[in-house]
Amino acid sequence: MKIHCYYTYILTNKNHTVLYTGITNDLLRRCFEHKNKLIHGFTEKYNVDNLIYFEVFDYVDIAIKREKQIKGYSRIKKVALIDSLNPGWVDLYSNGKIGIPPLAKSEVRNDKLE
Repeated sequence: MKIHCYYTYILTNKNHTVLYTGITNDLLRRCFEHKNKLIHGFTEKYNVDNLIYFEVFDYVDIAIKREKQIKGYSRIKKVALIDSLNPGWVDLYSNGKIGIPPLAKSEVRNDKLE
């Protein structure tokens, strides 16, 4: 039986002026698509293709709730979230490899879903 994982992620542009939050079931593929401008729209228009934050979930509905929660955050709160795991805002996607581990599924969050 295949185990599914779902990812809520945040991308930025090279100047860190734009933040984009999304979800996917294949983070490597999705980052490749963003980097190669295969996804038309917001991320293509604003050159948002640097993966700077992600979380892993077992269920798509929980990933969607988290995406909506993060999208509702102020920029200050999003920056604090990113800085908590990636203070240098390093692009975590490099040649198809994720650079640092995501937030563990079992880790307790201060801003967890209600």
